[in-house]
Amino acid sequence: MQDRRTRTRHLIELGGLVHKAGLVDLLDDDRATLLGAFLDIANQLRIGEEGDDRNPQQLAAAWRRRGLRAFDADKEAIAMAPPSDRVKNNVRAEKNLRLPPDETPA
Repeated sequence: MQDRRTRTRHLIELGGLVHKAGLVDLLDDDRATLLGAFLDIANQLRIGEEGDDRNPQQLAAAWRRRGLRAFDADKEAIAMAPPSDRVKNNVRAEKNLRLPPDETPA
């Protein structure tokens, strides 16, 4: 049962990242388009992209840096929010955007 809960939590967190990136609103929650975009990303990581000099590892590293900056920006926005909003936003951030301990932004 714990494995199922862990997997469910992981999938919910991934869905939170899709929402956080703004993809749900940008694509009017069109799941086929989202899946197509994710398949394209996976393909870029497998074979690279024509016209892009970066190899898949460099591309993934660039995306990771961008993601870590977004997490940092969220933390800063929460810290600057009024105390009443800070508690609400911290709870939301903890639920939806928790990073594994070894991936906490520096």
